[in-house]
Amino acid sequence: MNLPIYMDNASTTRTDPRVVEAMLPFFTETYGNSASRNHAFGWAAEAGVDRAREQAASLIGAGPKEIVWTSGATESNNLAIKGAAQMYAKAPMGEQGRGHIITCIIEHKAVLDPCKRLEREGFDVTYLEPGSDGIVTADLVRAAMRDDTILVTIMWANNEIGTINDIPSIGAVCREHGAVFHTDATQWVGKMPTDVERDNVDLMSWSGHKIYGPGGVGALYVRRRRPRVRLQAQIDGGGHERGMRSGTLNVPGIVGFGAACEICENEMESERERLLALRLKLENGLKGLMDVVEVNGHAERRLPHLTNISFGFVEGESLMMGIKDIACSSGSACTSASLEPSYVLKGLGLGDELAHSSLRLSLGRWSTEEEVDFAIKSIHEAVEHLRALSPLYDLHNEGIDITKIEWQSH
Repeated sequence: MNLPIYMDNASTTRTDPRVVEAMLPFFTETYGNSASRNHAFGWAAEAGVDRAREQAASLIGAGPKEIVWTSGATESNNLAIKGAAQMYAKAPMGEQGRGHIITCIIEHKAVLDPCKRLEREGFDVTYLEPGSDGIVTADLVRAAMRDDTILVTIMWANNEIGTINDIPSIGAVCREHGAVFHTDATQWVGKMPTDVERDNVDLMSWSGHKIYGPGGVGALYVRRRRPRVRLQAQIDGGGHERGMRSGTLNVPGIVGFGAACEICENEMESERERLLALRLKLENGLKGLMDVVEVNGHAERRLPHLTNISFGFVEGESLMMGIKDIACSSGSACTSASLEPSYVLKGLGLGDELAHSSLRLSLGRWSTEEEVDFAIKSIHEAVEHLRALSPLYDLHNEGIDITKIEWQSH
């Protein structure tokens, strides 16, 4: 085992060597522009892109023409949310009453921030609040529906706590009400079985670097029939990707994305079982060694590879410093530079102290049992060391409920 070990696969994954092998010829041999339709180099590049479309579509049960290439899930989310809202708006730009959008307070910032921008443009947004288990139910969505609801955007699986929402049922509610349904499936696709037809999805975002593919490339599924979903482009210039996303395609990245999708489709089942066994070993090992250890999110409806654990009477950043040989995070990679407690954990009702004391540990294709054993031992030692310095933990061990102490200030 080499140190440090990597347990931050929810942030980004190592590119699979088989993916790199598929990409290499498109850097130095088949290096044409896929939009160049008048010579062999362009045709070969276009063939590579078309094959990748088929591979990506096969993974999610879609048609190749329903795949739109982007630079990643953040762009896919922006195109889906802004593009659908603006296409189906009920009033001109700047006016109130442009339409109603439903999302959730614990979505990724790449969903929340576009929704906030749309609010400034005159749309009305409802932010659902899940229960303490982090699950957004179809009933929650149904209760928020209005006559002017045009778009619902709910993530398939949460990026910080791994909880899985009932996307097929939420999609069915959207169908009943004639609302377009988008899901950010960045943590879900490639890890769990996906069928956009069966699951009632209209728009779906995912990213290459979460599925052992290259960074800087993503995809957006856009339904073509029953119903046909239309989007207003956010990037203009050239009419690429059926006019939805202009720009010269990143051919090597797209080829790698396709290869990564095919590998995930072939190996998903065995990988899921292996990662679930490792995650349970990690969680049970830590809970068996220490008290006041809380696994956040729903007990069972969680991704196989991701866990978020709070350690009472420990400050999260100090804990991170104590386990320098384990690459993990104290929240989403996109917000981990912030000293604020995770807004996702706060959204579940956790207090600042527990929200500040959480670690997100996410396993991947190259994670081993030996690494899990090392992580259990290292985290246990770091937590015990920090608790030995905590007078609050001493009070807890004496049976005193510190939440009921009235602290005096001078």
